[in-house]
Amino acid sequence: MGRVQTVAAIALMVRAAFGASAAELPDAIAAKGETALFQVHAEGAQIYECKAAQTGGKPAWQFREPIASLFRDGKTVGRHYAGPTWEIDGGAIVGKVSARAPARISKDIPWLKLEVTDRADDGPLKDATAVQRINTVGGVLEGDCATAGELRSEPYAADYVFLKKQ
Repeated sequence: MGRVQTVAAIALMVRAAFGASAAELPDAIAAKGETALFQVHAEGAQIYECKAAQTGGKPAWQFREPIASLFRDGKTVGRHYAGPTWEIDGGAIVGKVSARAPARISKDIPWLKLEVTDRADDGPLKDATAVQRINTVGGVLEGDCATAGELRSEPYAADYVFLKKQ
């Protein structure tokens, strides 16, 4: 079984066993005064680039961008990529991180709340004002790297909840 399939299988097991409900979210990313429009599950990779340290130290992995497929009811409904951007059924939104909370384990990317800063076209995202990234699995790549400019992908899975102000 490949790394992506392994992370996907783990993500499904963790989500089934430990998936967070709105009542269990950390205060930092809670949806106060907002209502959930809908939720999707993402499976993909966090892309990292080897960058030289600004202080003259060893090069290290720096987050570059996400790339993921979005699923709802077992069907692919969209994609997630740099921006960060979510594209679903002809509509798209771009977000900016407004809050973060640590994931359950250190090898999982943090949980986030992002405010919508831009949108394109109509579609199911047209009323979204914020996005929560929760139930993350994987995606963390740390440490030194050898060659500046080298890219590496780290598999991850997460749930994205699209919110609107009440």
